[in-house]
Amino acid sequence: MTLKASIASAINTFFHSEREGIDLSNKIVLNSTRKEFDGDYTLVVFPFSKMAKKSPQDTAEAIGEYLKENVEIIEDFNVIKGFLNLSLKQEHWTKVLTDLSTSEEITIPKKDKKVIVEFSSPNTNKPLHLGHIRNILLGWSISKILKSAGYDVLNTQIVNDRGIAVCKSMLAWQLYGDGETPESSGIKGDHLIGKYYVIFSKKIKEEYAQWQKSEEGSRVKAEQIKDGEEASVFFKRYENTYFNEYSKLGLQAKEMLQKWEQNDTEIRALWKKMNDWVYAGFEITYNNLGVHFDKLYYESDTYLLGKDIIEEELKVNQFYKKDDGSVWMDLEDVGLDHKLVLRSDGTSVYMTQDIGTAEKRYENHGAEKMIYVVGNEQDYHFKALFEILKKLGRPYADGLYHLSYGMVDLPSGRMKSREGTVVDADDLMNEVIGEAAKNASEREIQLDIPEAEKTEINRKVGMAALKYFILKVNPKKRMVFDPKESVDMKGDTGPYIQNAFVRIQSILRNYGDEIPTYTKGYTDIKEIEKELLVLLDGYPRVIEEAAAQYDPSQIASFSYQLAKTYHRFYNDVRILKAESEEAKSFRLNLCRVIGIKLAHSMDLLGVEMPEKM
Repeated sequence: MTLKASIASAINTFFHSEREGIDLSNKIVLNSTRKEFDGDYTLVVFPFSKMAKKSPQDTAEAIGEYLKENVEIIEDFNVIKGFLNLSLKQEHWTKVLTDLSTSEEITIPKKDKKVIVEFSSPNTNKPLHLGHIRNILLGWSISKILKSAGYDVLNTQIVNDRGIAVCKSMLAWQLYGDGETPESSGIKGDHLIGKYYVIFSKKIKEEYAQWQKSEEGSRVKAEQIKDGEEASVFFKRYENTYFNEYSKLGLQAKEMLQKWEQNDTEIRALWKKMNDWVYAGFEITYNNLGVHFDKLYYESDTYLLGKDIIEEELKVNQFYKKDDGSVWMDLEDVGLDHKLVLRSDGTSVYMTQDIGTAEKRYENHGAEKMIYVVGNEQDYHFKALFEILKKLGRPYADGLYHLSYGMVDLPSGRMKSREGTVVDADDLMNEVIGEAAKNASEREIQLDIPEAEKTEINRKVGMAALKYFILKVNPKKRMVFDPKESVDMKGDTGPYIQNAFVRIQSILRNYGDEIPTYTKGYTDIKEIEKELLVLLDGYPRVIEEAAAQYDPSQIASFSYQLAKTYHRFYNDVRILKAESEEAKSFRLNLCRVIGIKLAHSMDLLGVEMPEKM
């Protein structure tokens, strides 16, 4: 029986709750005792004060006395301001280590529930960038955490492979590309298409600047400018209108989109060719990030989904139609506004296809939960989507969740994709790997290993720096990613945690033999060893909480605390030259288990652990 289960059983008996059919187990909260107080675990007794009809202080004293008398592993207790601090007997800690040593599995019950995690979902008019990296790392980590917590998880993305932005890249390549290909240029496919998206933006700006000086531009300005408005402000405001009504390039791009929607053979062939270049480029980036998807959806297949649902629900007045023929849903009763779901000409909006895609995924996979990893600029969209699906009575509506995350910046500031100033994902990965290699070359001790192995170590360290630095921040927070800071070997970084793992592997290699089976002869267990065992024993609860909150930063925090405590243990006690064989056996087993849990927790963040650094 676990410590929590033993305490739950004792408290149930103490309050006679079992006889009354009351389950108190969900009221039992155990935390590690703060270092300034005596004890190993702290029991929060406030939920029981009302039942006991006593003050929190007196309730804690009474429960403490009862636990000491009736729970064998409790050695002593003390009460501080109504909190009950429990000290456990030495044999409890030896049992914890024995249990951890004999089973490397994380014992979390299977949930028997399917979850779909949608992440990445890029556009095929440009390469993946820093913002995508945060999205991808969050989605991948959440999927691994949910699997570890016992869920059946399917990773998916919807590739935004159509629309006016894609046509802008296609048109620019058609007009200015001179037949350039990834093979002829040596440029990765998604980078090549991104190059032409930037070219289109530059060309249309040039066109717009000339139009502003033209007779037509002057006339429009005179007719449309507001009183007192400067010409530069007017033209900035008028840019989108110009694209839609006056731009020759804009007209060509829109005509190309119309031909695509009409299934024009030539345009469809060009679209497929250029998208295939992008997909090949994306695949390289995903492989370098260490992620994959179980199922892909494409906007070109899904953009018409949802129309049938909307037409059907119009018959039962779930939606309403305006005089111009557009279709809406009234969401004012849930604190939102009226939401457009079909345009007046019958064409889809993003809400239309999101309704249809959710329905399709449920039909295909029967998922009880669907997690959408999308930046917080889409918070309102997903609130509306989820409320619409609830009003439609969809069986999966209560299982929808928007994992909303803040934007990620660099120390130099924000990125602008149309101007070509985005931080490319591939370049960023190369930069952090380069920083890791630079740090390694500056350290005094150099490993006498082949260059290929050094390169692989630098890759693992650099990618750990990138992934950990991004995932250690709560998803909801906006963040700044600093490549140099991320590779620091000290402090809250991926390489610092990897270093703890590498130290452990070095100790185990230096021991040389098979680690002896742990015996119960070691009784002088140090406080630092208890701290480590408390962390290790609580790891399954950390996973379950991270899964419940969809928050990888909780796993990152656990990994850092475990590594930091281990580094202190490494400096404070002797391991291979321990004071007794029993102590050496205990500490070697403890090292081995810590290494296993460090590797597991960092794997949940998508981080690989090197054997050497």
